[in-house]
Amino acid sequence: MSIYVGNIPFDVTDTDVRDIFQEYGDVKRVHLPVDRETGRIRGFGFVEMETEDQETAAIGELDGAEWLGRTLKVNKARPREEKPSSPRNRRT
Repeated sequence: MSIYVGNIPFDVTDTDVRDIFQEYGDVKRVHLPVDRETGRIRGFGFVEMETEDQETAAIGELDGAEWLGRTLKVNKARPREEKPSSPRNRRT
């Protein structure tokens, strides 16, 4: 399972995010997607923790919490939806 973390300040690092989540357990992975054009993070990320209980605790404590001047949105990540391919990308 993975945790979605939204409304992250654009200047944070993986280490910054790991540090706040480690208060609730062992962090296995942090992923902060980067914008291709600007090279900065896109304002959201994903955190994977060792157990579901740790993830539940982190979600409960951090959802709605203020961090670096922003109110975090923290919840269970939903599976990525497959986007239909664009007609321009199809070969006939």
